[in-house]
Amino acid sequence: MKIKGNLVNPANPVNPVKNNGLENNAVVEAAREVARKLARAGFQAYFAGGCVRDALLGRALKDVDIATSATPSQVERLFDGRTVSVGKAFGVILVQHGGFAFDVATFRTDGAYADGRHPEEVCFSTPEHDAQRRDFTVNGLFCDPEGGEVIDFVGGLADLDARVIRAIGDPEARFREDHLRMLRAVRFASVLGFRLDADTREAIARCAEWIQRVSAERVAVEIVRMLCESPRPSVGLNLLLETGLLAQVLPEVVALRGTEQPPQFHPEGDVWTHTCLMLDDLPAPRDPDLTLAVLLHDIGKPVTSCIAPDDETGVPRIRFPSHASVGARMTEAILTRLKLPSERVATVTALVGEHMHFVNAPEMRRAKLRRFLGGPHFPKMLDLIRLDITHSNGDFSTWDFLKSAHDAFTSEPILPEPKIRGRDLLAMGVKPGPQMGLLLRELYDAQLEGRLEEAVNQLRARTEGGTGMEGATGEKRNTCTP
Repeated sequence: MKIKGNLVNPANPVNPVKNNGLENNAVVEAAREVARKLARAGFQAYFAGGCVRDALLGRALKDVDIATSATPSQVERLFDGRTVSVGKAFGVILVQHGGFAFDVATFRTDGAYADGRHPEEVCFSTPEHDAQRRDFTVNGLFCDPEGGEVIDFVGGLADLDARVIRAIGDPEARFREDHLRMLRAVRFASVLGFRLDADTREAIARCAEWIQRVSAERVAVEIVRMLCESPRPSVGLNLLLETGLLAQVLPEVVALRGTEQPPQFHPEGDVWTHTCLMLDDLPAPRDPDLTLAVLLHDIGKPVTSCIAPDDETGVPRIRFPSHASVGARMTEAILTRLKLPSERVATVTALVGEHMHFVNAPEMRRAKLRRFLGGPHFPKMLDLIRLDITHSNGDFSTWDFLKSAHDAFTSEPILPEPKIRGRDLLAMGVKPGPQMGLLLRELYDAQLEGRLEEAVNQLRARTEGGTGMEGATGEKRNTCTP
């Protein structure tokens, strides 16, 4: 056993200049009270895992896990009425205290993992054996809640100093136990700015196909966290590519690499480089919808890439016809496959499908422009377009036009309530049917363009004259009769 450092007193000479994040923190104080109650009852109780790692790195603590010699039943009796048996079969009890919930886990060793996720059986054990069954050395540390001493059985302190993610023991064995650990290794390396230990990295490359056995929901959580929490998401994305994990979970994204773009519009390089630059430029905290939209906004380019004449010069160049609409269909399929919430799927799909609309914004009819500006996700769209332009040709003229047009509506709704409803058309003699919806849309367009009165007068004249129903803009519609 190694004991090193003191998280309560960062000036301790054994572990100098480590800012611990454990003092004056409500969740830590509540966790200490849980640990004290366990200790008063005669049990060992340590803070464990990620909270110790983050405290040593000076990172903010979001939660605290507690490892103890008390069995699950003993924990339940000690905290009667304040527990939830979330994982009792695996030695874990949720204890509610001070407005927080803490995982209190009994020291254990794990049996075989038949499903690549859960052990078939667990045996309650000692702190040293408990540390050995964890995933990575930096996550295998314990801390005395009162004195702050760090207890290290697995070399986690050395790896924290070396900034390396290393599997505990045989990395392939750790990944065989829980296949998701491969994605977690990449996420930790990317989020913490660490490197992957060579043996751990090689084991991931050998075992990458095992990730196919993990539920889509768990895979999605790791990918979204990596992209949203990493200082530079491209680091994690490249690690996924190099270890073979990306080909297993997002093969469509792999195709971005090597998909060349016309240099006059994309001097930065291929679609992969363009996407990585955009991801790294996303300000924190990152919105998951926007982050996924950046990742997938050009997902349709590899499958639509061709050489075709330029619209203006006629000179053949690389083109991607309809890549946005193709990309939207692919995005919907990818995010549905990952079983993300339907609202997120719809939002990201819309952002991908409409992100090229800005090119023609200055020529749009006023009604169409207002519909675009008034879309529910337009602020995110504006950010997506800004990033796209920043890391391509740098021409912001159209973006400036959109931003100014959007800002011009700050004193009024971009998409106001319609002034003409179905009941108004019925009163004018329009019969119910599909044509009514078409007329309502035309009249709303006229309202957005400031010519509603003229359109209504034209419609009334036609209905009163019995000459047949025409569109509100004067276009003849044979499908509608008064």
